[in-house]
Amino acid sequence: MEVILLADVKNVGKKNQTVNVSDGFANNFLFKKHLAVPVSKKSVEILENQKENARIAEENARNNAIKLVETLKGITLEFTAKVGKDSKLFGSISLKQVEEEMKAKHNIIIDKRKFIDKGPLDMLGAYRLRIELYKGVVGEVNVHISGKE
Repeated sequence: MEVILLADVKNVGKKNQTVNVSDGFANNFLFKKHLAVPVSKKSVEILENQKENARIAEENARNNAIKLVETLKGITLEFTAKVGKDSKLFGSISLKQVEEEMKAKHNIIIDKRKFIDKGPLDMLGAYRLRIELYKGVVGEVNVHISGKE
């Protein structure tokens, strides 16, 4: 019996794949657990629509990421931190603080796990932090840390 898988099934196939399985396996396992549907004109049509919608969503996400790269080019985040002797910071500026500053000042929400440069910002000066906004789309945000005694 030919079925379309609705989820990944170990040793059978991946989601949205059309596979040929025995009638008993399909009726007693796949259909009961809602892991597959039988192949018909309607189910194939639904599958094609879902694939098209997923492709459009991926394209939109990529285009949004490319637009965000352009927006990030003009942004410089300013931080003021307490410094001691020899201009060393007490503590550091974390990626969480950078994330919160971007959200508060520029209304841009980027998860701190998307930052490629994970090192601590523990010295005065300017930094360029790279962010992977989408697969293969990398943006940069400028961070400037100044000190106060």
